Amino acid sequence: MINITDVRVRKVDGDGKLRAVVSITIDDVFVVHDIKIIDGDTGLFIAMPSKKATNGMFRDIAHPINTETREFLKKTIIDAYHNA
Repeated sequence: MINITDVRVRKVDGDGKLRAVVSITIDDVFVVHDIKIIDGDTGLFIAMPSKKATNGMFRDIAHPINTETREFLKKTIIDAYHNA
């Protein structure tokens, strides 16, 4: 399992569904910026950094490759958001 050594939360004001933009540091050596916390129909979720492809679709730039890691990231990031 990865070790998240830092979580930086930048809360967003406004009426939209975006609640915060987050950067995480993994094992004190790798940073992932622009993870978004979104307030969806079933509660908060994270959206990994993405960019718009030539076909107009958005594709994740970085993302977990299994469910356990995604859930670990989600819990860690959402907990940090609530504590910010």
